[in-house]
Amino acid sequence: MPNLFSEYKLKNHTIKNRIVFPPVVCFGYAGSDGIVVDRNVEHYTARAEGGPGIIITEATAVWKDGRLGPFQLGIWSDEHIAGLSRIAETVKKNEVLSLIQIHHAGLISPESVTAFPGGPSPDEKKPGSRGLSVDEILVIRDAFIAGALRAKKAGFDGIELHGAHGYLLSQFASSFFNKREDEYGGDFAGRMKLATEVIKGIRAVCGEPFIIDYRLGANAPTLEDGIEIAEYLESLGIDILHVSHGGSLLNLPRTPKDFEFNWIVYSGTVIKTHVKIPIITVNEIKTPERASWLIEYNKADFVALARPQMADPSWANHVKNNELINLCLSCKPKCRWYEDSNLCPGVKKLASLRAGELAS
Repeated sequence: MPNLFSEYKLKNHTIKNRIVFPPVVCFGYAGSDGIVVDRNVEHYTARAEGGPGIIITEATAVWKDGRLGPFQLGIWSDEHIAGLSRIAETVKKNEVLSLIQIHHAGLISPESVTAFPGGPSPDEKKPGSRGLSVDEILVIRDAFIAGALRAKKAGFDGIELHGAHGYLLSQFASSFFNKREDEYGGDFAGRMKLATEVIKGIRAVCGEPFIIDYRLGANAPTLEDGIEIAEYLESLGIDILHVSHGGSLLNLPRTPKDFEFNWIVYSGTVIKTHVKIPIITVNEIKTPERASWLIEYNKADFVALARPQMADPSWANHVKNNELINLCLSCKPKCRWYEDSNLCPGVKKLASLRAGELAS
């Protein structure tokens, strides 16, 4: 029976355990040019040294006008390769599988990025939003493919396509957002056409050994749609599915009364029964006991824990060695780390402990 620290064979990689540090945007680290700074490298170095099996570098924009904010990392230019290679190098140096999430926010891009955000169809609730022309879709398609090639040149083992959380690929895949009647809408094949062309293009330029992970919105807009998309993505040759939410609170699946996790985790466990490729589950897993249960009972192949590894970068090593964990305190009304990583009680506590060690 597998456990949290069982190895996993994926293509020509041996992943040392089932723990994933998922993509978490470090707001305010990089500048508007999207180039990696020392603080980014230090952040990923600490998490890589902490012992997870996979690190997925935060959402990294393939198109400047498709960012989710003005300080998002970029991969839209060759100028980004050198900085990103520093992250890939420090992750792989610690024998951690190195993936990077490539991303376009679509209709969610804020005014600070573009006055006229584009997606499959206009969003009636967002002034200035518009439906992209076919020519614009093709430019964005090629930007995803070029971004993946830059990731390979930077030394990453693979990429994660962000097809969840209501961002561009998720918008196109969902009948809730996509009202087009041309080749990029209308039916399932049309809604998946952009993702299909992106995946086939990445495989063509990056090769078979390069890992393609897809972050899937399970309620897109229903779990039944999520299952259909997952099965289709598997048929395209996706290597990993990272199951999250689709950016909408409509049609949330009901979890069984005896299931002790939320609907997002439940969706991942359901999708796992429909595909043969590995599944990453995520969202409020937090403790070693909960993470272990999902692996040991074959409900997931990997578990992604973001806030626990933000509060304690050495979370995986501490669990493995049966050492005390610096727990995430689930700050309310919102995570202090997202507000400013220096405000996270866990980060402050670790800094205090380290200062004490140096003093002694």
